[in-house]
Amino acid sequence: MEAGKRTIRDIFNRGRNLEIPFFQRAYVWDTEQWQRFLEDMIMVSTTKRPYFLGSVILKQQETSSNKDSILTVIDGQQRLTTLNIFLKALCLKNNSDNDFTETFKKQRDKSIILLHNHNDQESFNRIVNLESSTVFKDVSENDNILSAYNFFTENITEDDLENSLDFFNILDNILFVGIDLGYEEDEQQIFDTINSLGVRLTTAELLKNYFFKRDELDNYNKYWKQIFEKDDETKIYWDREITTGRLKRTFIDLFFYSYLQIKVQEPELKVKTDDKIDFSRVEHLFESYKRFIRDYNLDKTEILEEIKKYALLFKDNFNFDIIDNELTAESGIERINAIIFGLDTSTLIPYTLFILKNVEDEHKRNELFAFIESYVMRRMVVKATTKNYNQLFTDRLISNKILSKEQFVQYLESRNDKVNYLPNDTELKQGFENSILINKQTAGIIYLIESKIRNRYKQATGLLGISKYSLEHLMPKKWENKWNSVSTKEAKDYRNFKLKTLGNLAIITQSLNASIRDSNWPTKKRGSGNKEGLKHYSGGIETLAPYLDLDEWNETEIEKRSNFLLKKATEIWTAEEITIDNDLENKKIEISEKTQFTQSTPQQIGENSSIEQNGKIPIGEYVRKTFSELVKENLIDRNEIERLQRPDYSKSTFDIQFPFMVKENSTFYEKVRYWKNQYHLNGELFFVCSQWFEVPANNDRPYYEAWLRKIKKQSE
Repeated sequence: MEAGKRTIRDIFNRGRNLEIPFFQRAYVWDTEQWQRFLEDMIMVSTTKRPYFLGSVILKQQETSSNKDSILTVIDGQQRLTTLNIFLKALCLKNNSDNDFTETFKKQRDKSIILLHNHNDQESFNRIVNLESSTVFKDVSENDNILSAYNFFTENITEDDLENSLDFFNILDNILFVGIDLGYEEDEQQIFDTINSLGVRLTTAELLKNYFFKRDELDNYNKYWKQIFEKDDETKIYWDREITTGRLKRTFIDLFFYSYLQIKVQEPELKVKTDDKIDFSRVEHLFESYKRFIRDYNLDKTEILEEIKKYALLFKDNFNFDIIDNELTAESGIERINAIIFGLDTSTLIPYTLFILKNVEDEHKRNELFAFIESYVMRRMVVKATTKNYNQLFTDRLISNKILSKEQFVQYLESRNDKVNYLPNDTELKQGFENSILINKQTAGIIYLIESKIRNRYKQATGLLGISKYSLEHLMPKKWENKWNSVSTKEAKDYRNFKLKTLGNLAIITQSLNASIRDSNWPTKKRGSGNKEGLKHYSGGIETLAPYLDLDEWNETEIEKRSNFLLKKATEIWTAEEITIDNDLENKKIEISEKTQFTQSTPQQIGENSSIEQNGKIPIGEYVRKTFSELVKENLIDRNEIERLQRPDYSKSTFDIQFPFMVKENSTFYEKVRYWKNQYHLNGELFFVCSQWFEVPANNDRPYYEAWLRKIKKQSE
């Protein structure tokens, strides 16, 4: 790679061609950009000062020794195109077209240097080859190339030609930040690096230009345009963006990732384990395709045939809009869609696509989908880790050709797997009684139960989509003002803990007004004045409506509703008896009845969730001890203090669902999640997270130790 300052003459070397990828999207600049460009050119010409026009990334193509060099324009299409059109219009109006030819056409045969894409080639060549100034009539509204030429022709005035615009002043003072890549270098990585500049290069665009050459229009139409660009509806579908983890990804990107994960598992290809790991990296998807096809000697046309079949299947089955619409009670792809898109579980997509392609029997397929729902939702209730999902659903289940419920169960049994385990009914009971989940997960669990048990013939109102409901605490978090008091600190801690569990949480059709949300139980049910209460927003919701007839809502009723939800969940999300050792003893979490809770407060649950093993200090004690040392030695800088208060940073660094530390007035502060003793950092007081676990299904120690090493290393 070579980078540096480039002039127009450097870029448009007259002994080579610059090629905009033939299947790149069309030129998109319009009047706003053209007006600014014209003003900038006038300024450059009159001041004669250097003016940077942005970046240009060029990549060398493989060419034979007897042909002129060709470089692909990776970044700079809009600017280079506009520059050509503007200077052509200027030269024609100035009767100096030879100046344009001697700059933007090749030395040997006066052919066009900049070779355009299939959308714009005809219009661009038409302009560049003009011999006299003209204005094009009846220009299509989609033809921005001709429209740009008309704009400049009509807006460059005689006064500009005499006083403000000089071709050679512009030529001498326009500069670019140029990056030249060799044939083997990764243009996608360069784009990722400069993404802060607003550059956006999709995997789909890179793949499109990799698969098809300029003379392969028939193949392009057959294998790409008819599948991904057939009409506006099709384009909108594939261009839809969703958030997956910390990334935003389009459907077409998700599809190409999923297809690759399926393909690399084919046993006859004998893909190396290291390659499978490399090919699973989302950020290098384009390079993975190139290397996979090259290193394993795959036929591009055969790959395209298979991509076509999988893509049609993907589009027919994966539906983001399900989150806005009523969900069926029948097991199948609709409910899997709700879990994928409603509960941010996109890691299921490759395996789901594999099932759709390979299981033709609808009953067998839906039975497997029902088991996947049970598996994912049971694990969600008990807060089992999802760190392993990418490996499980993009590798293990596909490579082992798990294509039935029975095979899935047998796979789990054969693995004796304490990470990928299926929670049993006892563990599920613990989850409903004690798990404190993020709002989206809680609402999703209750919604999926509601969608199964709802009597749709009896209810006058239809079930809404999963995204249309709000989550409500029946007993509010701020209960102390208007609800009956409790006599002891332990009882208060118990209440504060239970009100965050599933038995006290419900879905309703609209959020309550703040004044109603924190009201006493009678007011919260009926509302006050023109502010409606729970009864108004719970019509037909069978996981809530029966409980609104109760005169009192307290910890006992929370437990009863928890048991009701548990009963329905065990009926819906059935679990086979899997003969592996994954009982509660392995989890080292001992919570059961209310009477036991008074001996183990919520804070202690986090602190004691690990016992000392192999000489290690339990994780809770270890965090407090080592963090105190960092504070004492003043090793945590101001920026890290800010980051530790962010839930996204805490999730990615420690795999916890809330900030590592908070101030008392923080909206994230909840006593059940933080130690009572505060830490003094940078002149302020903070509470530190107390919820640390070290069990097979949820081990926080490696995450914390990695962060601890980073902080200590920074201080060296």
